[in-house]
Amino acid sequence: MNKHITHPHPPKYDNDGNFICCTLEEKIDGKTPPPIAPRKEEHHEGDGHDHSHDHSHDGALGWKAYLPALLSLVLLLSGLAIEHLLEASFFQGWVKIVWYSIAYIPVGLPVIKEAWEALRKGEVFTEFFLMSIATIGAFAIGEYPEGVAVMLFYAIEELFQTAAVKRAKNNIKALLDVRPKTANVFRNKSYETVNPKTVTVGETIQVKVGEKIPLDGILLSEKAALNTAALTGESKPQNVVKDEKVMAGSINLDGVIELQVEKLFNDSSIARILELVQNATSRKSKTELLIRRLAKIYTPIVVYLAIAICILPYFFVADYVFTDWLYRALIFLVISCPCALVISIPLGYFGGLGAASRKGLLFKGATFLDQLTKVNTLVMDKTGTVTKGVFKIKDIKITGDFSEAEFMKLLMAIEVKSTHPIAKAIMEYSTDNNLPEATDIQEIAGKGLKGKVDGKIILVGNKKLMEQFVIDVPTETDSIVESIVMVGIDGQFAGYVTIADELKEDAKTTIQQLRASGIKQLIMLSGDKNSITQKVAKELGITNAKGGLLPEDKLNEVETIKKDATKVVAFVGDGINDAPVLAASDIGIAMGAMGSDVAIETADIIIQTDQPSKIVTGIKIGKATQRIIWQNIALAFGVKIIVLILGAGGLATMWEAVFADVGVALLAILNAVRLQRMEW
Repeated sequence: MNKHITHPHPPKYDNDGNFICCTLEEKIDGKTPPPIAPRKEEHHEGDGHDHSHDHSHDGALGWKAYLPALLSLVLLLSGLAIEHLLEASFFQGWVKIVWYSIAYIPVGLPVIKEAWEALRKGEVFTEFFLMSIATIGAFAIGEYPEGVAVMLFYAIEELFQTAAVKRAKNNIKALLDVRPKTANVFRNKSYETVNPKTVTVGETIQVKVGEKIPLDGILLSEKAALNTAALTGESKPQNVVKDEKVMAGSINLDGVIELQVEKLFNDSSIARILELVQNATSRKSKTELLIRRLAKIYTPIVVYLAIAICILPYFFVADYVFTDWLYRALIFLVISCPCALVISIPLGYFGGLGAASRKGLLFKGATFLDQLTKVNTLVMDKTGTVTKGVFKIKDIKITGDFSEAEFMKLLMAIEVKSTHPIAKAIMEYSTDNNLPEATDIQEIAGKGLKGKVDGKIILVGNKKLMEQFVIDVPTETDSIVESIVMVGIDGQFAGYVTIADELKEDAKTTIQQLRASGIKQLIMLSGDKNSITQKVAKELGITNAKGGLLPEDKLNEVETIKKDATKVVAFVGDGINDAPVLAASDIGIAMGAMGSDVAIETADIIIQTDQPSKIVTGIKIGKATQRIIWQNIALAFGVKIIVLILGAGGLATMWEAVFADVGVALLAILNAVRLQRMEW
């Protein structure tokens, strides 16, 4: 694969044809870093230093990067002023040549070096070669300022381009900073906070309430309540006991827990997702691949045409002057450099990727930015996707002679010491905080709690608990789909509280906006109970919904939908059980904040904020990116064709050539940067 097709910054390609973006400074050093490369300092484990301000990786370039272009610009402007404004007599002959040569070297030498390296590999028709021949030729015919100007504007274009790419890369990198970065590990008889990468298998780590577990391990504490919605797709929190496995990504809901590390950080799915993110640009869009193929054909053709412009007139023009036709050929070469055409595509996608990252959307490749705009069928999971995956009180039903406040106080008096997530949901009920004291509380395994409050025997639990104490339960409770907490007082059924998952704030508006954006079919597939799934779907206005599905059932449903070739299918999910469907769909979209690492790794798009409405934002950004890219292509083709014709006819100077090449490239860069400035 030809690595140096047209342009020394983008595009570069590895042996597999993957797009590689490198800066001018990196090319001078002979290095070609991978795309979206992580800060090298982030791999320094436990060195105790903050590397977050390494300027080589900031969105803005370090001041040293501007020195070569600044020096050349000062010398060029000074030379033009001395020659044309002051009309100094000494500024001619060898003085003039040396002056402009010194101005040329800072910006021209790196390009000449790359041209030589490419020639040694047998790669002739490169951007480096074209720029070198054109500018050296300009010096050969005495057009020194124009030769310097071509390279100077080329270097300025490089700086703009590098800054634009760095900004997009920096935005994408910022998303990774929300991932767990610390672990409390037991060392030297105390717990210390370290980078999870430094923790070894067998060490003990501590996780506080609300913290995300950073590493896979075995629970050492007696018990733990974990929010595993991201891992299992189920809304009900998981109770784990000693010696059971605990997965990284689970959130500790109650008390401080300890666990023994079972896997290294680099063996976890978190590490694998970081690697995938770093190669976000390796999956190129069809548009980018098309332009790249055209550039391989286009470049040698214009080189041969330039040679023909210089030599053929000798046989047909009576007053043929070699230097005049050589000048035209050199102009033709400068104009023909397709950098504006080629960089407009990857930079356009970088702009789109950067804009998406600022809105909490991570696309793992430019191709998915395109593909999202074509989706006409969206399949979604329920728990953690359109619902929050947390418990809240939904209904309170009282059958005894109690007010709601009295009923809830009795219930809360029993639940106040419970660590169960459902008990916590009940305790969020607003009261005057003056709860009666409960005594003789005992837990009845798998059924609930029993205790005394103000002399009354209170039972709190499920239907089995009521049946054990021979309390008749109303038949209406059999049709309740949500989790239910029943209450018995002195041997009589007193009422119940239903606990349900809540819809996300933007869930309903998202469904409306998706339909407005062109999504023709919306389907909900869930592993939760079918009755709950149907109820949620009805609230959202989704007519096609199925619940009680295993991962393979979801996969079969999506594969059946995909048999219709007219359908472009996207799937949105967040759990491990969603991973097979995320992989099978045309576009896999995962919730990134609470989603499982397996789902994140498998997906093509990650919503870091867990807001389903971001899908609509992604579609808008994708469409805007396509518009910007085709604008750049039209601009590059249009201007180049016009100036090529003028140059071949002797009607365009080297300055017009500079605008056609570098000027259009700068306009394409600025147009692409607009994507990161837009409001969505």
